[in-house]
Amino acid sequence: MAVLSERFEQAFIYATRLHQNQRRKVGQVPYIAHLMAVSALVLEAGGSEDEAIAALLHDAIEDQGGEPTRQEILERFGPTVAAIVEGCTEFHSLPKPPWQARKVQYLKQIQAGSPSVQLVSLADKLHNGRSLLWSLRQQGSTIWSHFAGGRELSLWFYQSLLMVYTHHKETVLWREFAQVVGELERF
Repeated sequence: MAVLSERFEQAFIYATRLHQNQRRKVGQVPYIAHLMAVSALVLEAGGSEDEAIAALLHDAIEDQGGEPTRQEILERFGPTVAAIVEGCTEFHSLPKPPWQARKVQYLKQIQAGSPSVQLVSLADKLHNGRSLLWSLRQQGSTIWSHFAGGRELSLWFYQSLLMVYTHHKETVLWREFAQVVGELERF
């Protein structure tokens, strides 16, 4: 069981400040809610403090400044956290690559990633899938219009992730992710 130190508190404050003006795609929920949920999932799965900090910061490089942000994470939280965050980062510079090419690259990256990278990524995608399913139940299939890949490619991405995460197949996180993907397919 992870013991959380002042470093975790500092990471939480840092993440809150980095993402203070950012909202989720659907529902305009403050983005920090997603980061807190991903970190909680990592901790509930037995993750370390470094993994929980990386979960709070997993979108910082791609959403909040690229290389300078990566360097600041390295300086503030050390090489382990920086490596996990970098391993979970879809793209490092703007403009973003096309959606499908970005997702294919991400799948390869996660497959080759460390167990810590895979844990944080799985927690991230589980929370994204839960949020998507909730939005579909609330607002119906028009929700898919908020996603660059639409329904078909988004489902392809989630199904592909399930295969990438097979190393975690015996975990509660993977089983719940498989259940969420199944519900998304049936919706």
